[in-house]
Amino acid sequence: MKLDRLGTTALSAALVAGALGTAATAQDREFTIAVSIPAATHGWTGGVVYHAEQAEAQIEAAFPNVDVIVSTASSATAQVSALEDLSATNELDALVILPFTSEELTAPVETVAANGTFITVVDRGLSDDSIQDLYVAGDNIAVGANTAEWLVEQLGGEGQIVVLRGIPTVIDDERIQGFTEVIEQSDIEILDIQYANWNQDEAFTLMQDYLGKYPNIDAVWANDDDMLLGVLEAVDMAGRTDVQYALGGNGMKQVIEMVMAGDERTPISTPYPPSMIASAMYMTAAQFAGQAPMRGSFLLDAPLITPDNADQFYFPDSPF
Repeated sequence: MKLDRLGTTALSAALVAGALGTAATAQDREFTIAVSIPAATHGWTGGVVYHAEQAEAQIEAAFPNVDVIVSTASSATAQVSALEDLSATNELDALVILPFTSEELTAPVETVAANGTFITVVDRGLSDDSIQDLYVAGDNIAVGANTAEWLVEQLGGEGQIVVLRGIPTVIDDERIQGFTEVIEQSDIEILDIQYANWNQDEAFTLMQDYLGKYPNIDAVWANDDDMLLGVLEAVDMAGRTDVQYALGGNGMKQVIEMVMAGDERTPISTPYPPSMIASAMYMTAAQFAGQAPMRGSFLLDAPLITPDNADQFYFPDSPF
């Protein structure tokens, strides 16, 4: 079952209010929820760690019989190992996981699920979605498609662009799918498309390569705001004036500030809030403490962030 797409603010507010409001009806038995997420390897995952730790404290305060264990990992291999340790040392009622990569984490999560553990997958989907009971993510196809539609309009349907991919995951595939399907309906040529692993330094190096190979680049889509910062640095260092637009996504506050200021190269973005991990944790806790079983998929909207609405997506105190 796929549930209707909800706005981030509305979803989070409803879940927090619902979860905390049902604390008095929680069952007597103890429940353990493991939360396995990537370490803060870049800005967005830094936000994920922050919001996971905030949600851990709130859930445990509301439900004394629920123990939340947050585990971070710096690589897919480390996450597999951490997941094995969590399963060996705890009787897990639920696992909330944001996979480092889709392919490598699918089998280990399937092993956990075989023990009867409730599985919530966040953001980067598994290769086999039948393993999950609940899925919470942004609408990645819309992230790519909405960005591409804006770009096609601005370029008049023609030009030459380059694209930077993230980490090999389902969400990266979906973003690229949404973007390329729109671009293919125009006369815009994608000169090159390679992985930069959602990393600012790698994006800087890859963009330097692109600039060296291609004498004209009308626009860049970096797929993610961390990579966008690396792209902008490379373009500025090269003194290239042909790049009309450099776009990312995810709503990093530094980029939102650029949009609010009317930056000519980066006048738009798309939201992809790291706080979705907290929403997933609240929903998972509701299976047990709140006696409110939830199943299906929750997709968060991905409207364009423009100077007209950027203030709605700007959170200066956020780590991302």
